[in-house]
Amino acid sequence: MSVEKIETLIIGAGQAGIAMSEQLSERGVPHLVIERHRIAERWRSERWDSLVANGPAWHDRFPNKKFTGVDPDGFASAGMIVDYLVGYSQQIKAPVRCGVEVKALYKKPDGGFRAETSEGIIEADNVVAATGPFQRPIIPTVVPESAGIMQIHSAGYRNPAQLPQGAVMVIGAGSSGVQIADELRKAGRRVYLSAGPHDRPPRRYRGRDFCWWLGVLGLWDAKAVEPSMAHVTIAVSGADGGHTVDFRRLAASGITLVGRSESFKDGVMHFAPDLAKNIAEGDANYLSMIDAADAYIAREGLDLPEEPDARRIEPDPRCVTDPILELDLAEAGVTSIIWATGYALDFSWIKMDVFDDNGNPLHQRGVSVVPGLYFLGLAWLSRRASPFIWGVWHDADYLAGHIAARGQDLLTSRIPDQAF
Repeated sequence: MSVEKIETLIIGAGQAGIAMSEQLSERGVPHLVIERHRIAERWRSERWDSLVANGPAWHDRFPNKKFTGVDPDGFASAGMIVDYLVGYSQQIKAPVRCGVEVKALYKKPDGGFRAETSEGIIEADNVVAATGPFQRPIIPTVVPESAGIMQIHSAGYRNPAQLPQGAVMVIGAGSSGVQIADELRKAGRRVYLSAGPHDRPPRRYRGRDFCWWLGVLGLWDAKAVEPSMAHVTIAVSGADGGHTVDFRRLAASGITLVGRSESFKDGVMHFAPDLAKNIAEGDANYLSMIDAADAYIAREGLDLPEEPDARRIEPDPRCVTDPILELDLAEAGVTSIIWATGYALDFSWIKMDVFDDNGNPLHQRGVSVVPGLYFLGLAWLSRRASPFIWGVWHDADYLAGHIAARGQDLLTSRIPDQAF
């Protein structure tokens, strides 16, 4: 069997793989990007129909290409993001080969790596795992299949029409959960939203988007204190032109809020008595960002419009003050559950001792404990911005410099002594 050899192999052709390809090309490092499906596949097949980015178009992009067809302060649709990433890969002439799946990756005894793929063997001096953070949807084993309720992850949700008639329970208080719950409510569904702990930033404050505030306040650059920090659940939305997520407003619109889902028995879902606490902590996060923004404006002497109403917090609705702790799903008419409960990493194809007990890669800023193996695109890889389009570009810049330097070291070590 013939073996293909390349200096650096990039696995994954999403935003991370494309950013890595550009940075390696800038340094003249030969490489190949392989993708088991299509470029930006998760944006194509694991997003709901009406999804838009949660950051404005001026922000959620690579430095060398702007979005077209959307206002800079607007929010690109999933289709626009696919077109953007495909167009960017063409712009930088990324060597992408689609339809190639890595079955297993091994460390070779004599150095380098051996990737067993659906199209044959590829050997490389370096490998970048650029498969991103959204690898395996998490559906907790709370409600058994025997309950007769349709259960899907948010990755499998497309639109209200795919669900059976009846009420819907959405579990998860992050961006996906609140947007899907609101879409279902607008479609005329009875909706229960299970809200756990979350951050709740203002969409805009004093004329600036929260992405801008995260930048000037230095929060995008918040460093990971350990290699496997968890991604914080953030309730923010770019839907309908972008708006601040307000759980009280969701309740006023007809959505019934409940606490964190704990257990299910005999047809009854049980919830933790933590709803008021979760809402209050989300408010505290919201107000702390407004405080930080006001302090920054005063310190820098900026002339930005005041927004006193932004601090107004409406009274808690009844579903918060008198929370539902048990719900008979059949009596409530709940026929489907959408789990907006995030994702787990799945690097089972990497056959090396490079993970901690929880399956998280052992690395420093993406440089793994195995020389020549790198990770890119993960939450908190190096800082808060790491899993986002523009943030991954900067992490790729760092890793490409490391790979280029390693290539020089390998080249020097392979030159016979008599050559000097």
